[in-house]
Amino acid sequence: MKAEATPKLHRWAGYYSPVNRWAIKVLTRNLYVFRKTWTTNLAFNIIEPLLYLAALGAGLGMMVDDIEGMSYTQFIAPGIVATSAMWAAAAECSYDSFVRMYYQKIYHAIVATPINLQEVVVGELLYGTFKSVLSGTIIMGVIAALGLVPSSWALLTPFVLAINGLVFSQLAMIWTGIVPKIDNFAYFFTLIITPMFLFSGVFFPLDVLPQILQQLAWLLPLYHIVVLLRSLTLGMVEINLVFHLLWLLIFILIIFPLPQYLMRRRLIK
Repeated sequence: MKAEATPKLHRWAGYYSPVNRWAIKVLTRNLYVFRKTWTTNLAFNIIEPLLYLAALGAGLGMMVDDIEGMSYTQFIAPGIVATSAMWAAAAECSYDSFVRMYYQKIYHAIVATPINLQEVVVGELLYGTFKSVLSGTIIMGVIAALGLVPSSWALLTPFVLAINGLVFSQLAMIWTGIVPKIDNFAYFFTLIITPMFLFSGVFFPLDVLPQILQQLAWLLPLYHIVVLLRSLTLGMVEINLVFHLLWLLIFILIIFPLPQYLMRRRLIK
């Protein structure tokens, strides 16, 4: 029994090893492509969040009283940054990764080199994280230019966005390793991403919800990211932020092997 457990433990630990130079080469390959298509890549991830900020902040915000001592626009701005980064990572590692894998056969070409499939998956996760950081940082720069970022703690935003990117890149890649066709990604965005978008404290404080929904919202990774970004943006840095950070890091470490395992099971017959 003990002899059986040891190989399984080694195999599980092996899923943490592909964070290496070969995965960086996959990331570099994607960055070369991004350099040629960056305008169309960023348009959706930047314009739509700004429309939300304008419509809800300048429109709905005129009819909403101050929330927790701040204007409604200032309240939702960090959440818009978080959701922009979430959508960027989720879209990249779902639809775009599926296209590279299934239609363009890029994964098949890469694994014909010394790079293995696990390293390809990790490279894809890193690219999704890059897209998350880039999209969120640009939106943060916009809200800072609008005078909605009063604290220098906001300089730590890219670090939180990197965590955000890893979380949602992994969730999206897990779905990519499961679904048989591209149409099935609609379920991922409707059943997983959209509920987080609506019930993670982006648009209203969670304490207005019933207690059971508040507890369920605490399980959503986006909720913790929104708390971190809002606290950094407004300079409300307290020790309890460590628990939000730890929750996210533990979540990342636990699910990190899953996209590798599922993609390997899918592609290697």
